[in-house]
Amino acid sequence: MSKVVLSVDDSASMRQMVSFALEGAGYTVRTAVDGQDALDVLAKGPVDLILTDLNMPRMDGLALIRQVRTLPSCRFVPIIFLTTESEDSKKAEAKASGATGWIVKPFQQDQLLAVVKRFLG
Repeated sequence: MSKVVLSVDDSASMRQMVSFALEGAGYTVRTAVDGQDALDVLAKGPVDLILTDLNMPRMDGLALIRQVRTLPSCRFVPIIFLTTESEDSKKAEAKASGATGWIVKPFQQDQLLAVVKRFLG
């Protein structure tokens, strides 16, 4: 059974690129358009890893991480930020909120796959 990755981004093209890369490597991908949508997806079943943008409507990535970390089923799920933000203060805030890693957009497909593989094997 393949590992399940939740891709959370308000950009349809970014969700498509992530899905294409990960599905091509054998992962199952679920998608959400923002943090609130992601919580709805998580309520339907567990995931093995979450990739989330930082800046999104309704609920941003930091708020999403804080919410996810309160869910018993997601306490240890790796959460990777996939964002254009690269400021150290943002990275520190993300880590303090429970983020596991950080990838800056635009990303290389090989880089994304290497990070996901590192956390999921």
